[in-house]
Amino acid sequence: MEDTDYEKKEAIVSVVTTDDDVLNSEKGEVVIETTPVIDIEEREKVIYRLTAVHLGGENETVFDKGAEYLFDKMSTLPVDEGVQILKDTVKEHLRDENFPAVDMDRIVELLKGPEHYQGGDRDAYELDVKIEAALIKYHSPYPEVRAVCDPFDEPTAEIETIRMYFLGICWVALGSFINQFFSQRQPALSITSQACQILLYFCGEFLARVLPDKGFTLFGHYYSLNPGPWTHKEQMLATLMVNVASAAAPVGSALLVLRMPMFFNLQYVRFGFMMLLNLATLFLGFGIAGVVRRFVIYPVKAVWPTVLPTLALNRALLIPEKRAVINGWTISKYRFFMWVMCASFLWYFFPAYIFKALSYFNWITWIAPNNFNLAVICGSYLGLGFNPITTFDWSIINYTKPLVVPFFSILNNYIGVFVGAFIVLAMYWTNYSYTAYLPINSNAVWDNTGSSYNASRVAINNEFYETGYKEYSPPFTSAGYILTNGAALGIHTLALAYILLTEYKMLWGALKDFYLQLRHRGRSNFASYTDPHTRMMAKYPEVPDWWYLLVLLLSFACAVGACAGYPTNTPVWALVIVIIICSVMLIPSAIIASVTGYELGFANLIFIIIGYMLPGNGIANMILRQFGWDMDQQTESFVSDLKMGHYVKLPPRAMFRVQMLAVLVQAFMTVAILNFSVDSINDFCSITQPDHFTCAYPRSLYAEGILYGIVGPRRMFNHLYPVVKYTFLICFVAVFPFWLLKLKFPRAMLYVHPVLLLNGLSKWGQAYNLSEYTPGLIAGFFFNYWIKRRYVNWWTKYNYVLTSGLSAGLAFGGMFIFLTLQYTGTSLSWWGNSVSSAGIDGASSAAKLQVPEGTKFGPTTWD
Repeated sequence: MEDTDYEKKEAIVSVVTTDDDVLNSEKGEVVIETTPVIDIEEREKVIYRLTAVHLGGENETVFDKGAEYLFDKMSTLPVDEGVQILKDTVKEHLRDENFPAVDMDRIVELLKGPEHYQGGDRDAYELDVKIEAALIKYHSPYPEVRAVCDPFDEPTAEIETIRMYFLGICWVALGSFINQFFSQRQPALSITSQACQILLYFCGEFLARVLPDKGFTLFGHYYSLNPGPWTHKEQMLATLMVNVASAAAPVGSALLVLRMPMFFNLQYVRFGFMMLLNLATLFLGFGIAGVVRRFVIYPVKAVWPTVLPTLALNRALLIPEKRAVINGWTISKYRFFMWVMCASFLWYFFPAYIFKALSYFNWITWIAPNNFNLAVICGSYLGLGFNPITTFDWSIINYTKPLVVPFFSILNNYIGVFVGAFIVLAMYWTNYSYTAYLPINSNAVWDNTGSSYNASRVAINNEFYETGYKEYSPPFTSAGYILTNGAALGIHTLALAYILLTEYKMLWGALKDFYLQLRHRGRSNFASYTDPHTRMMAKYPEVPDWWYLLVLLLSFACAVGACAGYPTNTPVWALVIVIIICSVMLIPSAIIASVTGYELGFANLIFIIIGYMLPGNGIANMILRQFGWDMDQQTESFVSDLKMGHYVKLPPRAMFRVQMLAVLVQAFMTVAILNFSVDSINDFCSITQPDHFTCAYPRSLYAEGILYGIVGPRRMFNHLYPVVKYTFLICFVAVFPFWLLKLKFPRAMLYVHPVLLLNGLSKWGQAYNLSEYTPGLIAGFFFNYWIKRRYVNWWTKYNYVLTSGLSAGLAFGGMFIFLTLQYTGTSLSWWGNSVSSAGIDGASSAAKLQVPEGTKFGPTTWD
């Protein structure tokens, strides 16, 4: 649509938002009259419209319960109120990337008035006004949200039951054990949230069948072991527990780096220190999540696309479904999920074991496997991944979550990655900062002979050894990693400025609401929000802000105890600065994630900031970097789960209790497993460990700690890569042209997102390339653009169930293959399993320019 059409929409809004409700239609204005309730004889017709158009269904549909609820609401909705709702919708969502363009066009047509709608058919006009207004007032303006949650609440459903807590704690403990224990093994084994959700469902159904209806009374409430059928709210609350805490704690790898002899070898890193650091990093994110919830949970624009498949799976498993015909499909969501999961489980044997070339399908390099230029351009391992068909493996296709993330997000991110490929190629072919002597796209660090950087030669007793540094080499990074460092630093200033410019009204309203809540203790957290889901949540007792602030203070006390109570050489003032920086950056990061589905990481930012603040202090850099990383990861994880509970109408205090409990269980399990691994596994973290517990990620983390903490970013950037340190300013300035263009050409620039473009640039130099992003773009276009527009009913019913089924089958398939084949060393040797890595593309250290033996490249001095 051209920008002139967009300006017409704004003009229509300005016409229909005059103070007079009855206006002269001859002047191009709308005549609004209140009409009586829809006749009961029209009930089936209207419910069919609601079901078919917005909730999925065709002529053979048995009417949806949600559609019947919406019919009852809309039947008493006056037309004039409906028109006002549509006016407000256009004002609020005209520049909303997630609001469907077809819905906006329909609303704008309605706002032109009945005489301009379908040949002047007033009955059709009034009916469609009520349908659109009812969906927005009593449900959600987004079809993605309407697809996974109901417009009503069921407050009598069982939620906090004994069996829910039992299963939640068991699966948090089991998931933490498996994920933490096997996280340091190559290949790693992990149990995903989808797998846990399926297992929780079967366990809940089993307990509902076998447990007796016996219990006890406490504070006037009877608690039964088996209060009845396993409910969708019980399932969701237990799932929330597992989502929060079943994964391996990010701090685990940092603790290994601090403790193990081949790394920093700190003797005080034992149970006390490990527990303090673990509790501090985990609960800091939890406390901040409570503070930022006004910015990223209560606003209706905060969709959080990444939580929608979990909600869809929950509905498919537990909410009864009536038979309906959806674009010719009659299969229920539950059966569809089970068939997809089984098919995904069986198919995964091919790319994971039988025919591994299907995983990284670098077929172009098979033509000339020893051609270096071909491998660099088209390769999936060494190269940049220019290849139209790069994989048949769902684990790679789903890397960008193409069936979940909005297509505009996928496209913006892909454009950034695509442009970044040419920047990397230009740096490499011009030998910028000696990058042609190294692999083109690697996150490793090299010395001036082209060998892996030996960090031990520049550090003695964890302190910078200047003589050794001068005698050895400066650290060199690949062309891809140079681009990543620059983009990863600049993205934070760009994101902060962009959100301040585009979302200032929402930010100011949330800050004002937070102040009012602190000043007036009896004021509701939901007082400033009017969307239907927030109104339904307002019925439940809220979590006071001081609860979250208390958690924040206690976690800060643990952080101070870990940093100051042990000889970490980590000043508290630096800890405070890291917390302040992350707290400020979390707001734009979480807002962007809530709308686009993409998260911004803080790891590189904190590494470099601490490297400048505390030069030569690798231990402090490692510890403070972990605070920055965990605060970001934990906060956004907690917040997204709170939004999930918001959609399902879980009581806020129940979510607070289960999240606190789950994190506490995870903290103890993490420390216990780490100590067990170190004390009981022979040669743990050694590269020759017989069971492959080689600690690959801690090794990479240790190298980064030496480079950024001991060598320091000043030595790295001042001489070899000076442009990197200016990306803060460059990206901050670059925001304003984008913002001005959005103001000048709002329609043309609606789906242009500068943060996502830069996020794409930051994806290089991390062992990823276009091979991981091209299949996501294709799948995203097919499902989240083409099918969503042509077969919206099918997409509404099956899309999120499809991605959940594929991921669940992959998770179970991966665990089965690991336990039965990989762990036992059973392999299948043939051409299909070796061809992908047989040529130059499989040689991770291949470079354009070779270093003659006995010589070095780079500057002659680097002090």
